[in-house]
Amino acid sequence: MARYTGPKTKVSRRYGVLISGSPKAFENKNYPPGQHGPKGSRRKQSDYALALAEKQKLRHQYGVLEKQFRRYFQIASTRRGVTGEILLQLLETRLDNVVQKLGFSKTLRGARQMVAHGHITVNGRKTDTASMNLKPGDVVAVKTGEKSKRLGSRGVELTQIATTPDWLLADKENLTGSVVRIPSRQEINPIVNEQLVVELYSR
Repeated sequence: MARYTGPKTKVSRRYGVLISGSPKAFENKNYPPGQHGPKGSRRKQSDYALALAEKQKLRHQYGVLEKQFRRYFQIASTRRGVTGEILLQLLETRLDNVVQKLGFSKTLRGARQMVAHGHITVNGRKTDTASMNLKPGDVVAVKTGEKSKRLGSRGVELTQIATTPDWLLADKENLTGSVVRIPSRQEINPIVNEQLVVELYSR
């Protein structure tokens, strides 16, 4: 599946918030990329530009491309409830994101690679679909193969200080976890104003 493979910190600098990449690198260069970045001032943006930036930040946060993001919005808009919150929940419960949140990989890219290479099972079945949306009761596990267990154990080692969200239940010793419930907006704590994204697609 196609995905953004460019510099991660550069994306964060473009939008003025740490999305991915090194926090240290972002702190050292917390201005927009480009030759005029350090000296150039941010011009006042239009409402459309602000909404577009919010959408792009959300896309990059979860590593999805425009076509896939639009599909998530269409699904969210047909469900009962607050469209923006449902959109966030769909993105947050993607398999690759859950694998990272369970601590089996330090990065989202690493989690996506684990899924794509067949190192993850859902409810006992191997899957290579990183975009799979999980629901309460779904059990995620690292396969029992030597290579899979080595990757999962390495991820757990690198994420020891990370806290598992309350909507997930992790058994890091056995490299398994499960979805307890769908997370609320407060638990997701988005870096964007999702209402602006809704308004952008509703134009």
